[in-house]
Amino acid sequence: MRLDVVTIFPEYLEPLNVSLVGKARARGQLNVHVHDLRSWTYDRHNTVDDTPYGGGPGMVMKTDPWGDALDSVLADGYETGSLRPALIVPTPSGRPFTQELAVELSDRPWLVFTPARYEGIDRRVIDEYATRMPVYEVSIGDYVLAGGEAAVLVITEAVARLLPGVLGNVESHRDDSFAPGAMANLLEGPVYTKPPEWRGRAIPEVLLSGHHGKIARWRRDEALKRTTANRPDLIERCDPKAFDKKDREMLSILGWAPDPEGEPYGRFWRRLDGVEE
Repeated sequence: MRLDVVTIFPEYLEPLNVSLVGKARARGQLNVHVHDLRSWTYDRHNTVDDTPYGGGPGMVMKTDPWGDALDSVLADGYETGSLRPALIVPTPSGRPFTQELAVELSDRPWLVFTPARYEGIDRRVIDEYATRMPVYEVSIGDYVLAGGEAAVLVITEAVARLLPGVLGNVESHRDDSFAPGAMANLLEGPVYTKPPEWRGRAIPEVLLSGHHGKIARWRRDEALKRTTANRPDLIERCDPKAFDKKDREMLSILGWAPDPEGEPYGRFWRRLDGVEE
């Protein structure tokens, strides 16, 4: 996979040289290029922004530096054999970045990131490149950062760990929170390691039982407990068909049941009259 990042703060992307991403780069699994947007400015002050049309506070990033930068980056990628680029625009007004989207992006051979500053990039830049390639406007959360570089790091790490050979164990991400399949709408439960007792706190006995079926059921139940406690919205939009009989029993104990009036939508609802013992 090739990754290109155009930014006015190249030093912000130094973490791409460490941990799993850094090792993937060293092994040649990730071909990462970080570009300074100011290299495509032509005035003495290296200006990348200007006042917004229509008035208002803040500044807007200019079209010409971004257009020239992206044209140059794309030309270099095509010359070196990269194909099918996708433009990733980190923005709080984008679609939520999810594990499902990370999986989708991990299948693409070339991602070009445009982390903005100030009030963002002149919209015409995004519209222009949307005629040439898929554009993903992506938000990593319901908050606003000073710039998109932190979002680039988040997205890159989430995507890179899904590439073949990046993780030591190919099964490592199978049971992750939000992983496609059985964990698609669930949070991963607690995990434990040696010693079996620490400061008077013992690990759950089932994890020492060697009974793989019971351990799997315990982990599933813990995932349901954590999800209902921390992210009830995930349960509310689940398809009840995704839960087996044991799942339903646990959800009932936790105070949840399918909405009898929401069958067309497959929604769950939380009973307000207490929970079953």
